[in-house]
Amino acid sequence: MTTHSMSTSDVRVGVRPLGDVERAFRRLEAEAAGPDQQTQLSRGALAGYLWALGRGGPAPVTAQPVDEAPSLEDLTVEVDAATAQMEDSTQRTVPRDYVHGVRDALAWVCGHTDQHP
Repeated sequence: MTTHSMSTSDVRVGVRPLGDVERAFRRLEAEAAGPDQQTQLSRGALAGYLWALGRGGPAPVTAQPVDEAPSLEDLTVEVDAATAQMEDSTQRTVPRDYVHGVRDALAWVCGHTDQHP
């Protein structure tokens, strides 16, 4: 009897395969490699990807601590919080473009859109 071990293609980040999220992160990281290339939007998207991959510490918008890679529910809560901050400037604690980048990255990870930053 053989046991089936999970391959990396089976691992999901939100609804996306781990490899797809890793590639999206690396592509954006390469595009934003120089200090003159980075924008608040790209910084936010990179922070969103890192957090979704379980490497970013507390959530990028709500600062909620997560001990491991966030669940789809955690990711969705963060998308909702980012959307609320974008719509209501009194709730915003970081630049709007940064929040927009986080929201765009996490919305793609959650499957809310097919467009990723």
